[in-house]
Amino acid sequence: MMLIHTPPAGGTGRRTAARLAARLATRLAAPLATLRATLLPTLLAAFSLAGTAHADERGTPRAPPLPLHTQECGACHLAYPPGLLPAASWQRLMDTLPRHYGTDASVDAATRQQLSTWLAANAGTYKRVREAPPDDRISRSAWFIRKHDEVPTATWQRPAIKSAANCQACHPQADRGAFNEHDIRIPR
Repeated sequence: MMLIHTPPAGGTGRRTAARLAARLATRLAAPLATLRATLLPTLLAAFSLAGTAHADERGTPRAPPLPLHTQECGACHLAYPPGLLPAASWQRLMDTLPRHYGTDASVDAATRQQLSTWLAANAGTYKRVREAPPDDRISRSAWFIRKHDEVPTATWQRPAIKSAANCQACHPQADRGAFNEHDIRIPR
């Protein structure tokens, strides 16, 4: 609806403009109240969800950073984004920290609980990570193998790479959970 107001001849029309504004405000009050009652809670819910998970350029869920995760897990290797494994895999990994792939990666009970909760809440649930990979190794998952099928075995053995688990060797932004194919730099 478009309202056009022409002030009366010979005057500024300030009173008429004020009346028009008052009428317009009255007409819009009910629809604005309805919008406020329905749209505002929806927007707040969307923003609160947006604060808990992000997505990379391909829509892969990316968890908000947890400094404890970076500190504890990142002390020995890349603090792998939780979305790369299903919750069951993360639970098994957290349950076996004293024997973490041949290393004792034990942490105190409070740290273990906080990490376990965060990993479970942000674990992968989308199609490619629904199933746990063999030995709960990201580099042995079907999607990882499919994405890296063109990488020759000799490349993984280069001194600057050492293994398929060293994501950061080729993905310079892996520590931020970014694995964009356009950013890959394979060391010689």
